[in-house]
Amino acid sequence: MPKTSRPSAEVLPCCPPVTERPMTVEESETAARMFKALGDPVRLRLFSAVASHAGGEACVCDISDVGVSQPTVSHHLKKLKEAGLLLSERRGTWVYYRVAPSVLAAMGQILATTPSAA
Repeated sequence: MPKTSRPSAEVLPCCPPVTERPMTVEESETAARMFKALGDPVRLRLFSAVASHAGGEACVCDISDVGVSQPTVSHHLKKLKEAGLLLSERRGTWVYYRVAPSVLAAMGQILATTPSAA
């Protein structure tokens, strides 16, 4: 049976839109961890490559051409996993990555605007 790694922290729609109310300490720590991981251009490219790949998952062999060495790709993928943004599964000699469930919704919700009360 394939082994699937779990993110270091469960990522669920964590936070209200920033325009709704101030975030709690926990909400801000979760959001900052996600956005910090994506603050590096190589990580953002890797995340985008996984998220946009056919079938919603990508083999590391298909996404590693981002202009850095393979060990550096592995380092960045590890950081994305630690932030709870990616999940991975080893299949033979290759590792396949997919965006953790609800990550895109969580990140989009944080930046969404709410209708203002009139």
